[in-house]
Amino acid sequence: MHNDDTGTGGDGQLSGKVLEYDRIVRRVVQAAKDPGFSPAEWAPLADLVAVEEFERVGIWREVMNWPEYAAFLTQFATAKGFDSKLRRISELPGLVYFEIEEHHVKDERVNVVNSMNVFEFNAEGKIRRLDVYVQGQVEPSVPVPAAN
Repeated sequence: MHNDDTGTGGDGQLSGKVLEYDRIVRRVVQAAKDPGFSPAEWAPLADLVAVEEFERVGIWREVMNWPEYAAFLTQFATAKGFDSKLRRISELPGLVYFEIEEHHVKDERVNVVNSMNVFEFNAEGKIRRLDVYVQGQVEPSVPVPAAN
């Protein structure tokens, strides 16, 4: 599997931040399998996020703030392999629509899903909200908080 950073409409400043977000997630998920991994390795991702106002709404409509999402990412990263392939990226003022093909690997099985992620940015250009929509069969690999 590999990431193909070619897509449509991803040449704006906010799109660049989303592509960097994706690169960081893929890199840290890989590093999470190494001895000595620390949740502090998410710091470069936090630099892209408005951590005090951040809200992530997941595929089961569960809502997480930044500390909860960072803990979720750590559980996810240590539980499975992950890669993504860019399908489309489009930018509007304050928003980036990021469509990817996700490859989740656990116990040598690969589950492929299509994912549409909507990134909302604040006035400072930091990610303040992430809405995640998935097309495919998804089973939680880590505990997911109940939807509000």
